Parts: sequence; C-alpha cells; structure tokens
Amino acid sequence: MENATSADDWIVSRAGSISAADVVTDGHVAFTAVSVYAAWESNIGPGRGYADGTAHRILSDLSPLLGGRRMPHRVIVAGDWNVLRGYGENGDGYWKARYDTVFERAEALGLWFVGPQFPHGRQADPWPDELPSDSVCVPTFHHSRQTPATASRQLDFVFASTSIADRIEVSALNTPEAWGPSDHCRVVIEARQ
Repeated sequence: MENATSADDWIVSRAGSISAADVVTDGHVAFTAVSVYAAWESNIGPGRGYADGTAHRILSDLSPLLGGRRMPHRVIVAGDWNVLRGYGENGDGYWKARYDTVFERAEALGLWFVGPQFPHGRQADPWPDELPSDSVCVPTFHHSRQTPATASRQLDFVFASTSIADRIEVSALNTPEAWGPSDHCRVVIEARQ
C-alpha cells in the first residue's frame, strides 16, 4: 500500500515483494505464511546488480508481523531472496559479507533459517568453486545455461519464528525428475503441531 490510512494497513516498500496469509487449523491461526521475492536492482554506473537491498526492505516490511520481544509471533517466511548463503566468494569477501547481513538481520528479528539444506535436497554436482566444501546448501535455481541437473545456486530460503522453528521441516525438490517447469525448484514446508 502506498498510503496507510488506518492501523490495519500494512505498508510494503516494493509492490509484489510480499504476500501473506494466516493458516487456520481447528478455527485458530496456527501461523502466518509469507511469500517473498527480493528483486534484483541495478547499480548506478557500471557493475553487477544486487538483491540484498530488496531483502532488507522485505525484512523491514515484515516488522509489523513480528511484534517485539514480549509479543511472540508465529510466522514462516519463504521465497526467492536472490542472495547466497555461506558462499566463500573467491576474492575479498565483499558479497559474502553483504549477503550474510540478510541472515543476521532475520535472526535479530526472531526469524531463524530453517532450510532447505542437505540432506533435505541434493547438493550441487559439480561443486561450485565459491561454495565451501562443508556447506549444506542445496541448489534451488538454474540459470538459462544450466538445467536442473547442473543447477549450482541456492536462492530460495525459508525462515520461521523462533517459537515454531523447531517444528518446521523444509525440503528442496531439486532432483531433475522432481524439479518442475520453473527455473526455481519446488520447496516443501512441513509444519508439525
């Protein structure tokens, strides 16, 4: 919404970046499910694009759902964050440090990373040079010069409130047979009561 007119309005910085719904079980809200998309943005001048700025705006926009320390929340946030997690990034580590801030900020807001990660999805083969050998990342995206079988980057992540994170299991359906028609594989989120 561009202009909030009441306390019930939810202001979102970028149209199309967030969609949310309450999941109701036995007449009670079990949790709020949030789908996100962190769009790529362009630098001013030459250079590569980035999505961590959009990811941080999404985290800011989620703040009304997250309450505060004395107000526990039950939220699952999932989607295409267009950032990398745990990548060593050959070179000076600039992009790794920027990407890490997204995960650190989510945690500071009470959202824990819950997957997908190995063994709940296959790992990249061949192994990407910039990915540490002990990584549990699983590819969830393939670019136009790849196929599901050669996908190497994980751009899709799921976070859950600390109050429910231990009851959430996330799997990447990232085998070539299970991938589906998109450039992103399907991700299954199971919430236990």
